Parts: sequence; structure tokens; C-alpha cells
Amino acid sequence: MIISRKSRYVYNPLLEEDKLAAELEKQGKHVIKLNAGDPAAYFKTPSYIINAFVEALKEGRTAYANAAGVKELREAIAERYWRMYRSSISPESIVVTQGVSEAIDFINAIMLNPGDAAILFRPYYPLYPLYLLENGGKPIFENYYESLSWNIDTEKLEKTIKKNARKKPKYMLITNPNNPTGTVLDRKVLEEIVELANNYGIMLISDEIYDEIVFSNAKFTSISEIAKGMPYAILNGASKAYDATGFRLGYVLLPEHDAKSEQLLAKLVDYAQARLSASTPAQYAFAKALVNSKEHEKQVRSMVKEIEERVGLATKLINKSKHMHVVEPQAAFYLFPKVNLKQLGFKNDKEFTESLLKEEQVQLSRGSGFGAEGYVRIVGLAQKDILSLAINKIIEFCERHAKEA
Repeated sequence: MIISRKSRYVYNPLLEEDKLAAELEKQGKHVIKLNAGDPAAYFKTPSYIINAFVEALKEGRTAYANAAGVKELREAIAERYWRMYRSSISPESIVVTQGVSEAIDFINAIMLNPGDAAILFRPYYPLYPLYLLENGGKPIFENYYESLSWNIDTEKLEKTIKKNARKKPKYMLITNPNNPTGTVLDRKVLEEIVELANNYGIMLISDEIYDEIVFSNAKFTSISEIAKGMPYAILNGASKAYDATGFRLGYVLLPEHDAKSEQLLAKLVDYAQARLSASTPAQYAFAKALVNSKEHEKQVRSMVKEIEERVGLATKLINKSKHMHVVEPQAAFYLFPKVNLKQLGFKNDKEFTESLLKEEQVQLSRGSGFGAEGYVRIVGLAQKDILSLAINKIIEFCERHAKEA
């Protein structure tokens, strides 16, 4: 067989119904796509960022860049963390990657030997277990609990760590703000997670790509404000708050200078060198976007206000349904409602999402793709009229199937 065994893990449930959606569109049907978290498809990337990209091209910045990232960008990232979180981070402790996905892949490749374990939390971003499993790792699952507004129960987490002590988990990966639930971890919970990671010698990794898309009902805390003097990493990038998904720029921060952090940083640079560099003109454009903080704050404030209104509208509509309920999101642009599948006569959430697409031409993502059977993820980026239409179609679909069940 030509295909490797590890390749069986490479699959993205977010896009699994794209083929069916394309077939429906060929038949002349309009599909409302609420499955992809791509803000640039709904909010134009700010003109000052586009202009900076064009300027970089005109200046001939098209050659390979420093593998770890251009100096101007790493300095701008370090300045951002000081400005926003009063976190002192050296530019040399930053590695620029081709999106956060590449950063996650690099970290797993560097840290894991076959059979090594890491702690993931359900529901998770689907690529977390993908890269873990592809690199020979074994997931240890804990949960974000819906009953706690999708926060982590640190007492249960500690029991899980103790239960798996022999496996010596290499890292623990949290997502804050969260995809797919759209919620934010409480500062007290974060402090307890940091303490557990430190006490049990587990590298803490925090994916903070949505750190500026936070609604008025929440307060975000970066672990850079808490995790002092212990090994930890932060993942972030240009895609969400800077509305530039197609730039494919992420970065890893390793703020501390302990042995684990230094080893990981050095090997991250090696991996970056092995693939030469991320997009050079995109890096210069992102650097200017970071430096232009006044313009950025104006742009992101406007975008977040609109997203909060759209997500709030969708939340109210969903919670009027007898067949779904959702915890009110606090950040990002996702809703993660629980669906009463039994009441509707569906055997699982995959059957639900496929039937919804075929019958109502609304495309969602199944919760089981995020490790949470019985839920669906809805992206709340579409304009209010389209979002209202889509949610009402979902509600009508549920009511029709409830009568038939």
C-alpha cells in the first residue's frame, strides 16, 4: 500500500461536506455556509494592511526571509505583548509560522516520541488531535464543561493528571478564547491550570488566536500575565483579530528562558529553517499592522461590535427553539448548541448536519468533529439577515423532524 499508516489521521471535519455543498450549488441551489471561521470572507481586510502588503511587493520584499521571521515583525509582536499585557518578551523568543496550524504541527513533531502523551480538552479544534496522532502521540482527554459555561474543572483536571502520571504528559493545550464554544476561561481557572502545569512539570500551551475578539460580557486574560518563571508557549497570528486569514501567518512565543523553553525554541528555529520561510511580503505587512496600533484598535473595535451583535442575535434565536440550546458566547464568532438528536430522530450529529444541508442548504460542522457528539458548530460571521434566515431554517428543520420522529 502506498499510503502511510499515519496519514489516516489527516482529515478535516470542518470541510467534509464541501463536496456535497458544491453538488447542491451545481444544481442551482444556494448554500448558506456557516462552517468556516474565516472573518476575511465577511469583513474586508483593512486597507492599511493591504496597502502595506502592496508596498512590500513594490519594495521588492519577495526573497526568502529569516526562517524564524523578519526582525521587524518579531519586534512588533514583542511590542504588542508589552502594550496589551505588560509582558516582557524578547523578539528572539518568537518564531513566525505559516499559520497557527504549522506551529502546532512543529510543536508535536519536536516534543513527541511515539507513544508520548499530551492533554487535550474537549471540545477541541479538530487539528489538535490530528497533529498529535500523526506525530505518534497519544491524547489524554479532559473537558471544558458546558455546565461551567465551558470552563475547566481544575479538580477533575488534577485527578486526570494523577491518573496518567506514568504517561508523563509532555504538554497541555488550552484554547482561550475558545473554538468551538466561543467562551473565555476565567482568570482564577487559568491561575489554577498554570499552577497544575508547573507542579506536575507539564509544558503549558495556550492558543490565543482570538484574544482581541472578546465581547462586552467577558474579560480575557493571557497566560503571559500569569505564567511567570515556568515553561509555557503562546500561539497567535494574523488570521482573526487582524482579519487576514489568507496571509497564513502565525507565531509561537516562548517567553521564559528555562532549559525546556530554550530547547523547544532552538528546535522550532530548525524546523522553520527546514521549510525556509513564511511569506515575506505578508510578514512586512503584518509588522506594519501591529505597529499601527491606533488604526488597528479602531478597525478591530468596529469588527468585534458587529460580530457581537450577530452572535447575540443567533444566540437568542437558537435558545427560542425547543430542540436546541446554546451557552451564550463571550468571544470569537462561534456558537456551539446542543441538539436533541433523539427527539429529532437522528442517530448522530453527522446525520443531522448532512440532512440539514440536503434539505435546507445550510452547512454547519458536526460537534463530534470537535470531540463533542450531539452538538453543532455555527459560525456567526454572516450578516444578520442571512444569519437569521439560516437559524430559522435550522429551527424549522428541527420542528419538522420532531413531528416525524
